Amino acid sequence: MKNTFTIPADTLPELHSHFPERVLNARSRSTRAEHIATLSPERDCQEIAFLLGCYEFPWDTTRSLELALFRVFGVAKGTPLLVQTGEFLSRVQKRYDDTVLILSEILENGYDSPRGRAALRRMNEQHGRYQIPNDEYLYTLSTFIFEPIRWNERFGWRKLTQLEKQSSYYLWREIGRRMGIKDIPESYEAFERFNIEFERTHFRFSENNRLLAESTRNLMLSWVLPKWLWPVGAPFIHALLDEPMLRAVGFPSPPGWLRGLVEGLLRVRASLLSLLPPRRRARLLTRVKNRTYPTGYAVDQLGADR
Repeated sequence: MKNTFTIPADTLPELHSHFPERVLNARSRSTRAEHIATLSPERDCQEIAFLLGCYEFPWDTTRSLELALFRVFGVAKGTPLLVQTGEFLSRVQKRYDDTVLILSEILENGYDSPRGRAALRRMNEQHGRYQIPNDEYLYTLSTFIFEPIRWNERFGWRKLTQLEKQSSYYLWREIGRRMGIKDIPESYEAFERFNIEFERTHFRFSENNRLLAESTRNLMLSWVLPKWLWPVGAPFIHALLDEPMLRAVGFPSPPGWLRGLVEGLLRVRASLLSLLPPRRRARLLTRVKNRTYPTGYAVDQLGADR
């Protein structure tokens, strides 16, 4: 198969070549932040995203992007199409894995690399089958910028700098342009205003919202709990969602003590992580076996073929 992930274990993505050895094998928690401070948020946005997502905050990045995808289910005018395709209901694990792998191919290898270009091409093929309004593309793109930033503000072991936040905007702006998305706001601040206003206007409850959110929530629970314990685990996921999101998908609000417990545990985790030595090996989701593709995958076979 072409574009498979069967790469020699000692072969690293091309983006690694941009970093000095002292950055990749940092011995101090401050080393990478100091290096990033010397970079350009626009020109070096891919390298910055790689360091943040694969070294500094790999677990946090994955969790926050899961919540970013989750927020799309609060937009009632867009969820009928998502239900109609059936991907988020009957093939939810595969849909999740395909999305993670396509985005990871781009973020870990760079959008100018052969694998990055193949992933972008595959993503555009998938989206091109449907008439998706431009404002829904824009909103989804905005969640990939702002949800990781908001998660980091609450639960990161260190705060992102303004340069790092700006670099995320430039990264996703370029990805959005390569997806053919129009009218992308011309600044970080303008895009954030769009994100907030879009949610204020379009977060409305519908049964489709609930079906999609429940299916995805149950998928997340299935990773850690047997089915009979899902009702016990569900409120813990609800505790990570804000009230407008909960209302939009029809989930009950968790009790205040539970929300405080979940947030408190995540902050304790962040504090403990800050005391540990820095990660010295990149966390690459394209190299990790997953449930759908335990023996490997081809980039041009990710997603639905129908």
